[in-house]
Amino acid sequence: MVPLLLVLLLILLLFGAGFAVKILWWVAIAVLILWLIGFVARPKGGSGRWYRW
Repeated sequence: MVPLLLVLLLILLLFGAGFAVKILWWVAIAVLILWLIGFVARPKGGSGRWYRW
């Protein structure tokens, strides 16, 4: 009974990690798109950077 529960727990952990990694990929893609939009649509004057850091 205990090995079966350990295997089920391992499967749940791997599924949760896979879901979290997939969400992180989508977040990274969204940030990249926002950065590219900001890079293309930067203001004409000033330092040329659209971010503050």
